[in-house]
Amino acid sequence: MNDDERTPERTPDRAPAPDHRSGPRRRGDALRAAIVEAVMDELAESGYDRLTLDGVAARARVSKASLYRRWPGKPELVVDAVYTTLPIPAELRDTGTLRGDLLALFDLVARTLTGPSGHALKGLISETLRDADIAERFRARSQGRGIQAMRSIVDRAVARGELERAALPERRLETGHNLLRHEFLLNGAVTPEFVTSLVDDVVVPLLTHP
Repeated sequence: MNDDERTPERTPDRAPAPDHRSGPRRRGDALRAAIVEAVMDELAESGYDRLTLDGVAARARVSKASLYRRWPGKPELVVDAVYTTLPIPAELRDTGTLRGDLLALFDLVARTLTGPSGHALKGLISETLRDADIAERFRARSQGRGIQAMRSIVDRAVARGELERAALPERRLETGHNLLRHEFLLNGAVTPEFVTSLVDDVVVPLLTHP
């Protein structure tokens, strides 16, 4: 028998894909937390462009139908997951001063952008350029959390007597986040020096001057 006629060696069968129906059934917050964790892991491993709902479903051990029941598509799922992982305003560290609180906030945002959230932001910006509806949903989600954080910081400053009033225009409250995101998208990173300059030269003057 020549080499061409030999019976090929049997290779081990591949392990079957995990069945989302196995294991304990998850609902509510537990299920959502598993999906969010899967999205962030997929972003870290594959980036936004190569992330798929099939990959998220497999990693989270859920059906793809479970994803579509909660999110219309990939952009909405990623936006929700990214902003779910960010600290809520009430959890922001109180440094004792307006400037210190702003530095802590924008340093946290800058460091967050160096990870999966940064990959997601770049991909989502591309999506928003193609779809006005996605752009509006992304804008509402991203600006809402940033403005909440800023209002929390302003409220503390008013309570300390550093500011006279807490009712500031939203344009002033969102400027810092917008400039920080612009710096990240333009240069791929946000340095500590940029954060300090952003706070001292832009945000503090906007908040303290009429």
